[in-house]
Amino acid sequence: MNALIFPPFLQKEDRVVILSPSGKIDRSFIEGARKRLESWGLRVTIGRHARGSSGKYAGTIDQRLADLQQAMDDPSVQAIFCSRGGYGAVHLLDRIDFTHFSKHPKWLIGFSDITALHALFQAHGFASVHGPMGRHLTVEPEDDLATQALKELLFGELPAYLCPQHRLNRKGCAKGVLRGGNLAVAYGLRATPYDIPAEGTVLFLEDVGERPHAVERMVYNLKLSGVLEKLSGLIIGQFTEYEEDLSLGKPLYEALADLVDGYDYPVCFDFPVGHVTRNFPLLTGAKVELVVDAKGASLKFIP
Repeated sequence: MNALIFPPFLQKEDRVVILSPSGKIDRSFIEGARKRLESWGLRVTIGRHARGSSGKYAGTIDQRLADLQQAMDDPSVQAIFCSRGGYGAVHLLDRIDFTHFSKHPKWLIGFSDITALHALFQAHGFASVHGPMGRHLTVEPEDDLATQALKELLFGELPAYLCPQHRLNRKGCAKGVLRGGNLAVAYGLRATPYDIPAEGTVLFLEDVGERPHAVERMVYNLKLSGVLEKLSGLIIGQFTEYEEDLSLGKPLYEALADLVDGYDYPVCFDFPVGHVTRNFPLLTGAKVELVVDAKGASLKFIP
């Protein structure tokens, strides 16, 4: 169980960049994110093409790649905030150069489609932050719990999360490296160099707008390929914006519980991560301890 390299945590006056490696975004959300980050004492630069548009993307592949590569290469940048997800990060994976980044690593922050970039960074040995993006930082109040947790994490205060008991939880205690993100994006990277390794992994999954049978099909892939049996623990996050039509003959969470029945590691359901307001930041690539008992579940990061 080997944790990945942590970039330096942030300090006030550090320089950060907001860019859009995937879908195009309403400019007001970039401005809102800039104001929020500046309120934390950070110096904010906006990527040249962050406000751009090329079809449904925030620029052409070359434009989005240029923004990301420039931010990664710049030794004066301490963090890269992705403005939104959508689709398009996969276009960049085999074209990004880590030569300069490896000498001056920095935090990558985002979720949803940014799962692809997290997988890339982990494949190169670097931890990153699965967390809120532009819209969240703009529309949620200053005391929003997920926003505050993101700020604290980036400035070096590692969180410990507690979740209420869920009837489908499976009790146990596990230590491993936290990996995961959006199920559909991770599924699209199966059998590539950016596939999530199963051994020693505490896996977390979330998704939005996927029909229950599609979710089950993707998780069946993890089961039949031997991924599920090799995990150290499993965290089922928020699956949202779909119609619970009982096409599986049972609710989605129950179908997922059946798929992991028989394994001996802890499983936590309904964890606050995903396309929801309570989207708590997770340090992907970090060592964690997952404990599930009669009171609920706890997730603690191990320095």
